[in-house]
Amino acid sequence: MAELCSVCGHTVTVDELRICPSCGHYFPLSPEQRIALIADEGSFVEMEGSMQSVNPISLAGYEEKLKESQKKSALTDAVTIGSCTIEGEAAIVAVMAFSFMGGSMGSVVGEKITQAILEGALNHCAVILFTASGGARMQEGIFSLMQMAKTASAAALLEETRTPLFIVLTNPTTGGVTASFAMLGDVILAEPGAVIGFAGPRVIEGTIGEQLPQGFQRAEFQLERGFVDAIVERKHLKKTLSFLIKTHKGREVSHVG
Repeated sequence: MAELCSVCGHTVTVDELRICPSCGHYFPLSPEQRIALIADEGSFVEMEGSMQSVNPISLAGYEEKLKESQKKSALTDAVTIGSCTIEGEAAIVAVMAFSFMGGSMGSVVGEKITQAILEGALNHCAVILFTASGGARMQEGIFSLMQMAKTASAAALLEETRTPLFIVLTNPTTGGVTASFAMLGDVILAEPGAVIGFAGPRVIEGTIGEQLPQGFQRAEFQLERGFVDAIVERKHLKKTLSFLIKTHKGREVSHVG
């Protein structure tokens, strides 16, 4: 399928990895495409697929925006969760989609991420979270901000049960998602060139009154400074995740506390 690369401007034919053969730019993946790359064929079973957002603060026009996003993305909300095997290793996965309202984290996203984490903790099954987000969903006001504490608390339960949590940061991962569960993994991976940060460069420069270094929010910069453990190309991601699950086996405890 031919597509226009947003980086080099060439019309290119991309394969299932969705990488520009001209400049190496990573095209975004839908949850379905990403799951197909890492999960063993036919092993993925979706959880809570029908869960949909409501309008908790009665914001005018929010229901219409949700319906529009559902139609354009063919998703019910900005994250898909479920169980699968990866080279025979059991895992619970959550895949965020920037195509749905910028991957913003509202009540449904927070709840589904939390349920994925709890499912992993209850079954001592590795949890893998793929992040892609502009941050908290402001259309839901304080309810969206509450998801930061909720997901972080759930991640703490994985630590208590010694259940591994692996994070894969994709482009972009910003705002409240970065400030909560996205930085709480036992191992934090990133895709090449992914933007990772909290606030935008202009906001930061305006706050500190200094010019920021080139590419300071890219995965490569974050790797150099220890915020990311490894940058993994898509073609190696399935094998890497399988390796991590295998090497973290035996950490579990039979009860909390």
